[in-house]
Amino acid sequence: MTASRPASATESATDRLTIADVRAAAGRIGDAIVRTPMLHSQTLSSIAGCEIWLKFENQQFTAAYKERGALNALLLLTGEQRARGVIAASAGNHSQGLSYHGTRLGVPVTIVMPRTTPTVKVMQTESVGGMVELFGETFDEAYAHARQLEAERGLTFVHPFDDPDVAAGQGTVALEMLAAVPDLDCLVVPIGGGGLMSGMATVARATNPAIALIGVQAELFPSMYARIHHREMPCGGDTLAEGIAVKAPGEFTSQIIAALVDEIMLVGEGAIEHAVALLLQIEKTVVEGAGAAGLAAVLSNPEKFAGKRVGLVLCGGNIDTRLLANVLLRDQVRSGRMARLKIALQDRPGALYHVMGLFADHNVNIIEIHHQRVFTSLPAKGLVTDIECEARDGEQIAALVSDLRAHGYSVGTFELE
Repeated sequence: MTASRPASATESATDRLTIADVRAAAGRIGDAIVRTPMLHSQTLSSIAGCEIWLKFENQQFTAAYKERGALNALLLLTGEQRARGVIAASAGNHSQGLSYHGTRLGVPVTIVMPRTTPTVKVMQTESVGGMVELFGETFDEAYAHARQLEAERGLTFVHPFDDPDVAAGQGTVALEMLAAVPDLDCLVVPIGGGGLMSGMATVARATNPAIALIGVQAELFPSMYARIHHREMPCGGDTLAEGIAVKAPGEFTSQIIAALVDEIMLVGEGAIEHAVALLLQIEKTVVEGAGAAGLAAVLSNPEKFAGKRVGLVLCGGNIDTRLLANVLLRDQVRSGRMARLKIALQDRPGALYHVMGLFADHNVNIIEIHHQRVFTSLPAKGLVTDIECEARDGEQIAALVSDLRAHGYSVGTFELE
């Protein structure tokens, strides 16, 4: 039992999802979903060398576009299916969107999560009405258990992406974007399992066949890229873009994307971190890694987007605050505004005082100092001092380092990849 009708033997994926389906979904979900802003970013456009338009899906009630597809699927249930309830396997935004709207509609929602799921995600889902069951150590084990419970309890399984009804709901994002800015040259859309891109590509191709459709995946999880290009590629690791960290993309969505999407780009972790930081610093908006993937792709490939009108989806804003703080600090390191200098000193009175004088001369602020006397290759009378500092830019710190070396100090620097 699934939320969507079964496919016939002769139906293609593009037959099962049309712009009419997406328009029907838009009418169905109506005002229960936030019609999020679509705004031009003057500063990001200047940085990227193209016209950047942002769709702020991080302003949905659960801070992610996933509500759209979840609600559309819920509204298509029969009365009996609603009474029995729905089930899903998810530790992300789908679980919150389904739980929130299920509770609002009086539909019982069960979410199966791996036992390894962070407590905060369990609490977030329960806070919007979901009944969480923890099972297994991996997502695959939780997914298999959810399908077992579906059969045992007569529940309806709502897939997070590989379902035409869910994808139709996600496609309403593109309806709104192209209604606001009809002459976009391209859409750059994050891809995990492919539900968002499938729905958006369906709308965009029917509305403007010439529009460029670019998908984006994290380099650590190139699952859809590998599927489309018929390649075996490693898939796994600690990516900031956990919302698109999908090892097995959808069967249905893969067919839609193969038929409609022009290209899938892969972006590295550093580019994603930088995009998250820029969106907070410039647009004053919080996005998760997946939500920044589109901007990361544009900034990493400026020649491809030069002069074009580009639509980006900020698909979610659910990021741990401590992780966000780390991302912002790491971005300052990459930009040269923060540095850690390793300086060799003689262990005698006044040694550090003279070094501090040079920092003051260059107006470089010291954040933290750490002495190391034991775990060093220096002689017993020597010590290593690690000094974390901040300045207005990399040139200011480079001038300080040059001056320290001119005064005879051995200075090492730490750089992020």
